[in-house]
Amino acid sequence: MRNSPVRLLRLALIAAALAALAACGWLGPGYNGINLTGVDWGRDFRLSDADGREHSLADWRGKYVMLFFGYVYCPEVCPSALIRAAEVRNALGADKDRIQVITVTLDPERDTPAQIRDYAAGFDPSFVGLWGTPERIKEVAKEFRVYYQKVPTGSSYSIDHTALTFLFDPEGRLRLAWGHRQTSEQYIADFRKLMGAGG
Repeated sequence: MRNSPVRLLRLALIAAALAALAACGWLGPGYNGINLTGVDWGRDFRLSDADGREHSLADWRGKYVMLFFGYVYCPEVCPSALIRAAEVRNALGADKDRIQVITVTLDPERDTPAQIRDYAAGFDPSFVGLWGTPERIKEVAKEFRVYYQKVPTGSSYSIDHTALTFLFDPEGRLRLAWGHRQTSEQYIADFRKLMGAGG
């Protein structure tokens, strides 16, 4: 096939697009999770602990932060995510102290600050549970593109929600998101790759 001007233009545009994607980290290195390096969302949060202290990502600068959105009465997805986070952290041996796991309640009307603190710490004493007003939680969920909605279940309700675990590097930059069905081994492999790259 001859290289017509139109075909050459298309190839040039594709090459430029690939170069742009590579520059912002979408194409590499290859991770098991979703590579979010360079996105303009998921930048920060301002939420409170059980003692009323406000926190943001800057409080854990220098650590890898695993961030999960869930709720205390979650029947399956949330416990599985936090069990996996504990497994991953412990599997990294001496590097485990470089990792901070945080869970944010999506049910601030039912979860009290003390409940989300105790819930998170029940999976590992180092885990942090954060709370906010319904309005603040809505803002933070929007910033992280997290969907959540109450679903009536008899006399109570459950919450349908995005089940991703977000990972920030020690500089506070959003780097990866893992899906609920990914394995601890896949998380660990991504951690080692990211740590080995100095990211």
